[in-house]
Amino acid sequence: MKILLLGEYSNVHNTLARGLHELGHHVTVASNGDFWKNYPRDIDLARREGKIGGLALMAKVYSLLPRWRGYDVVQLINPMFLELRAERIFPVYRYLRRHNGKMVLCAMGMDYYWVHECTYRKPLRYSDFNIGERVRTDATAVKEQRDWLGTAKESLNKMIADDCDHIVAGLYDDYVCYTPYFKHKTSFIPLPIVMPTPQPVVCHSPLRIFIGISKGRSAYKGTDIMLKAAEDVCAQYPDRMQLIKVEGVPFDEYQRLMDGSDAILDQLYSYTPSMNPLLAMSKGIVCIGGGEPENYEILGEKELRPIINVQPDYNSVRHELQQLVLHPERLPELKRQSIEYVRRHHDYRQVARRYEQIYQQ
Repeated sequence: MKILLLGEYSNVHNTLARGLHELGHHVTVASNGDFWKNYPRDIDLARREGKIGGLALMAKVYSLLPRWRGYDVVQLINPMFLELRAERIFPVYRYLRRHNGKMVLCAMGMDYYWVHECTYRKPLRYSDFNIGERVRTDATAVKEQRDWLGTAKESLNKMIADDCDHIVAGLYDDYVCYTPYFKHKTSFIPLPIVMPTPQPVVCHSPLRIFIGISKGRSAYKGTDIMLKAAEDVCAQYPDRMQLIKVEGVPFDEYQRLMDGSDAILDQLYSYTPSMNPLLAMSKGIVCIGGGEPENYEILGEKELRPIINVQPDYNSVRHELQQLVLHPERLPELKRQSIEYVRRHHDYRQVARRYEQIYQQ
């Protein structure tokens, strides 16, 4: 098949493309590299700053449209698959729909259904937009609500979701937000990870704890809470724990700085690990973050429990981190299970085959 993957989210499309290539498909990835993360792509759609940057990107997209015809599948990472205003994306989508085969929408990253469901229906006990029945009011959450509710972005998301042939969610969290509306055409497929070359499981003393900080999204993602808890535990046990902090670096450098860690703090408000913690787990780095029962249930996992699940508050993070520091004998088994968990559910070739099945339906 000839497949066009448009947009990027935490290296999902680039990794999926590798698996699809190995299955014999012709795949093109066109994206902005997910901003500063700068993931690999075949066609660069990064936007320069300012109004001129927007005009230049729009001109580039329109010049590319004749080449974006005749694909068996066009897959969008998100309704906002281009760094353009939603109003500018409507005609691009319609062109792609008219001149290609199947259209697939990924439920990944920020979108209308994620914002709306977590703000109003609240299918999750906690999320980026709610803690129980309480709606979060931090600045980033409010900004995303204003961006996606009652706007052109909402209209774009609804139009694409209604019109496309299939919707794929990569996390349980997103799956439960789309199924009330599109159960007949929404599938859950785990995120793809390229398994590294197997290495012996190594535990360090002092314990090395890694945390990545997203620019301007620390409070929204709960990184501020996780960082404070980690700093306090590190101050309490300076001879037993080392904290590694990284902020806003490209993907290759992020990986290099993460390597050799024992555990990663990530995704305070998520039920599930996303791409970065999954990548860490594939290397035997234990995830302290989202590992709710629903995560294991949707995967059909009955045995492995490698994720140290935390509730979205300071005390829970501090307690779990403290227990790990005080009981490092737990680490070897957690590290072994982490590697097996990613190998069992997230290997990029296995994931690519599941996408292939969707494309062939």
